[in-house]
Amino acid sequence: MCRFLIICSLLISCNIIFSQKEMNINQKNAKQAVLDFFDGFHKGDTSKIRKTIDDNIVMQTIAKTKEGEVKTMKTNMNNFLEVIHNRPEDQKWLEKLLDFKIEADEHIAQIWTPYEFYVNDQFSHCGVNVFQLFNDGTTWRIIAIADTRKRKGCK
Repeated sequence: MCRFLIICSLLISCNIIFSQKEMNINQKNAKQAVLDFFDGFHKGDTSKIRKTIDDNIVMQTIAKTKEGEVKTMKTNMNNFLEVIHNRPEDQKWLEKLLDFKIEADEHIAQIWTPYEFYVNDQFSHCGVNVFQLFNDGTTWRIIAIADTRKRKGCK
């Protein structure tokens, strides 16, 4: 009986270890999709960005209006990519991701990334990005991005 309990305990322990390892691989691969997105963003490489996003991606910004109301504003991905593609060469954009909080399983992930945004090395604003991704079995793709933006109270 004692031997049976030891074997059962070992099997359960191994199962937990392997499922955690799989979760870490999913987290790592989902994070890499976000890093690839920003690599394309910083380089102005819209073809690289397109490889990281789903055709039906939804982008929204949550911000205060001049009247002080908090609203969501939808961004068209094609317009977003056009702005990146047409960015003047002398203008440098840097979105510095400060942290990654990642939840992932086999087919879905959510990544929370506080950030600071700089234009030509000058602070512009800060906020939080929230990415939702899905795994189609071969690659992780971003299906939604929501972000906040503020100029004060960042640090």
